[in-house]
Amino acid sequence: MKDQYFGDVNDYRKYGLLRALQSEGTGRLLVAWMLTPDDGGPDGGRRAYLGRPEEWAHFDPELHAGLVALLPASVAPRVALLEPTGLLPRASFYSARVPDARAGRDDWREALLEAATGMDLVFLDPDNGVEVPSRPIGRKGSSKYVTWSEIQELWAAGCSLLLYQHFRREPHKDFTARLSAELQWRTGASLVQGFRTSHVLFLLVAQRRHIPAFRKAIVHALRPWIGQIDVLGNPIC
Repeated sequence: MKDQYFGDVNDYRKYGLLRALQSEGTGRLLVAWMLTPDDGGPDGGRRAYLGRPEEWAHFDPELHAGLVALLPASVAPRVALLEPTGLLPRASFYSARVPDARAGRDDWREALLEAATGMDLVFLDPDNGVEVPSRPIGRKGSSKYVTWSEIQELWAAGCSLLLYQHFRREPHKDFTARLSAELQWRTGASLVQGFRTSHVLFLLVAQRRHIPAFRKAIVHALRPWIGQIDVLGNPIC
C-alpha cells in the first residue's frame, strides 16, 4: 500500500469489504498496511466517486461520507487519516513501512506477529500480493509482496487472513483457483473464499471458529455491494 492510493475508488471497495466481514460478531481486526514509499506516479487519483454520492454512496453511506470528510482538496492522502475514525470496526493498525533488506524485513515480520497477538482477522495489504520467485526477500521490490512465511506464521498464531492480490498475466479464473489451492495447502484452511473487484482479488483464509460469522457477513452484509464486489464460486451459506 502507498499513501498516494488512500481514498481512491479501489480503497472504497476494500474498506467496504472489511466492514462487511466485521459486521458479525466481536472479532478484532488488524490492518497491516504494508506501506511502501509513494512513487510519484498517477495511480491513486481515482477519487471522482467522492463527489458523486448519488452514484456511489448507497454501497455504504457511512463509509462514503467518512471518506469525503477525510479528503478535502487541501489534504494530502495518507492512510493514517483513517486510523482514528472508527470506520473500520474493532480495528488496530500496523503501520511500519516494509523494507526490502532481509534483516529489516525479519524485524518487520516479528513486529507484525506481535501486533497480531489476540487478533481474529489480519488484513495484509501489499502493493502487489503474494510473493513471486523473481522478488525474493532482500531484492529491490520485495517489499511489495507478502511472503508465504508471514502468511503461515499468522495462520499458526490463530488469525484468519484477508489478502490483497493483483491479478497476474494469466486468466483470472485459473489464477484465482491456483492461488486459493496453494493457500489451502500451505495453511491447512478448510475455507479460502475469493472476492473480486474490477481490478483486484481478495482472498479470505478463514479459521474454523470464524466461519459462522463470515458466513453471515458474506450472505447479508455484502449484498449492497453487488456489482462492485463479486463473491467468487459458491458463497459459504
